[in-house]
Amino acid sequence: MKLNTILVPLDGSALAEAALSKAVELAQDSGARLLLLRAAQAHTVPGTDPTEAQVKVVDEAEAYLARVKERLAAEGVKEVETSVWYGPAATAVVEAASLYHADLIVMTTHGRSGFGRLILGSVAESVLRGTTTPILLLRAAEAPVERPGGQALTSQPAGRIR
Repeated sequence: MKLNTILVPLDGSALAEAALSKAVELAQDSGARLLLLRAAQAHTVPGTDPTEAQVKVVDEAEAYLARVKERLAAEGVKEVETSVWYGPAATAVVEAASLYHADLIVMTTHGRSGFGRLILGSVAESVLRGTTTPILLLRAAEAPVERPGGQALTSQPAGRIR
């Protein structure tokens, strides 16, 4: 697969930024540009004017992405663009991937399951369901490893391949 644009959604967390090293490696190997994306959304009290809060979160998101871009430039990564989208994260990723014709989305996940995923939702799952763009999904190092059906992991294979 030829990679021209690699989309990396960032939310300001160390978990999200953990995707950068793999995205940079892929970009350098393929000559692709990195597109760093940050979704911004203000949470305001109903009945108040949200404009100031909206401007503030967008400004903060732009400043954050500028810092990440500068850090990558200092490491020798030159082909980096940034984009801030106002709205929910999963929607922003899906729409940006389409608009910018991303060839790959590289992102991380908490690896939550069960009640945690039900309550907190999963941006990664929503993106997966909302796009046809290939996704490289990286698990958080601290995420629990769990077999489907809740079975514990064992060090022995269940059967042989012949």
